[in-house]
Amino acid sequence: MSLSLYDSATRSVRPFEPLEPGKVGIYLCGPTPQGSPHVGHVRAAIAFDVLVRWLRRRGLDVTLVRNVTDIDDKILTKSAEADAPWWAWAYRFEREFAAAYDALGVESPTYEPRATGHVPEMVSLVETLLKRGHAYTGDEGNVWFDVRSLAEYGSLTRQTLENMVAEEEPAASDKRDPHDFALWKAAKPDEPATASWTTPFGRGRPGWHLECSAMARRYLGETFDIHGGGIDLRFPHHENEQAQSHAAGYGFARFWLHNAWVTTGGEKMSKSLGNSLVVGVVLRHVPAAVLRYALGTVHYRSTVEFSDVTTAEAATSWDRFTGFVSRAADLVGEVPAEEVAGLGADDLPTGFAAAMDDDLNVSAALAVIHEHLRAGNTALAQGDAAAVRTAQRDVRAMLDVLGLDPLAEPWRGSGGGSAERAALDALVTAVLAERDEARAARDWARADALRDRLAAAGVVVEDSPDGARWHLGGR
Repeated sequence: MSLSLYDSATRSVRPFEPLEPGKVGIYLCGPTPQGSPHVGHVRAAIAFDVLVRWLRRRGLDVTLVRNVTDIDDKILTKSAEADAPWWAWAYRFEREFAAAYDALGVESPTYEPRATGHVPEMVSLVETLLKRGHAYTGDEGNVWFDVRSLAEYGSLTRQTLENMVAEEEPAASDKRDPHDFALWKAAKPDEPATASWTTPFGRGRPGWHLECSAMARRYLGETFDIHGGGIDLRFPHHENEQAQSHAAGYGFARFWLHNAWVTTGGEKMSKSLGNSLVVGVVLRHVPAAVLRYALGTVHYRSTVEFSDVTTAEAATSWDRFTGFVSRAADLVGEVPAEEVAGLGADDLPTGFAAAMDDDLNVSAALAVIHEHLRAGNTALAQGDAAAVRTAQRDVRAMLDVLGLDPLAEPWRGSGGGSAERAALDALVTAVLAERDEARAARDWARADALRDRLAAAGVVVEDSPDGARWHLGGR
């Protein structure tokens, strides 16, 4: 395999070979459903969806595990403020995340485990760490990971203890070192009894980092291929996941992949900055396919600056692709979905495959798609049906790697999910009907005026023996 990926642990692009030939195991840190998903949250889901799609095009059997952290300090705090059961609060927003993924065409993971469903595995891992001398008990119900017991601690992010910021509960009196982190947290008097479990170390609940290590091992084994997530998770979350897993004797992740964040006005999108863009709200005025295009056609390690300009540019590009595919299908029919999906990596244009194999270089891959789009439009103008069919197949197959085949779900028949597109189509069709009436009455001046009105609005009209077709300009 010629695929190379940037490994955050070594800070280098390395050739990727799966642990088990023909199979790939990926663990992706999923949502902590404390509130509605914003655009920054779904960026990771889209980035790793593209990775999975490309690996499958390369003929690999991919197991993707994307967890749900359904118990957490913030979930307990926010649910209490809303006077709602913590588990109901988490489930409410878990469903919102699921709806956002579906709307954006993110394929379902192989497994989507909840933290609360894997407490026995977590308790077992804590017991292993205690036995191996990498953890210690504090006050009843508290178990801490001893960071100084592991010489390699800090290796993922290349930090020394002296330069690290203690991450949680630094004032806890039962910690030996401020940098030690919680494996198991004692139940608190002001928290619901349902938010804790009885264990050999006392009643409590799991620490955040412990959850992912236990679930990754449960579904992917002690060593697996890729661990992914947002770059903001590298420390402390991923550093601590790796530390406790290595301390338990597990190989854990062979590659670490991290996507960059989304910014607005140059600042990282986050609730604390008050610039969160909730997906459900954004989708009221930005078509889902356009949002996916805006987030998914920037290299996963590059920051996405989210703005009206970003979505407008994405909308223009998306219209070009949907317009070509629609006209190609009108001329030669739709290339069957099975044929589009059946093209493996080696069957796709070489430039596209080379770009995707180069650490998922979607920007370069997109340039190749545009080349084939232009060739397809030329073939349409020349009436070359064979070339049009080939271009339709190849463009759709390449777009499908990015999750954006216009004739695949959820985009099929929806103009990319755009209510605006449907409204525009109705308005343009009405004007074209007026133009047809003017031409039938040989009122050429009025017919030309109607066409000029559409052109001024950026709508290009193409006359054919089957009637007039339209598309937005710039294709």
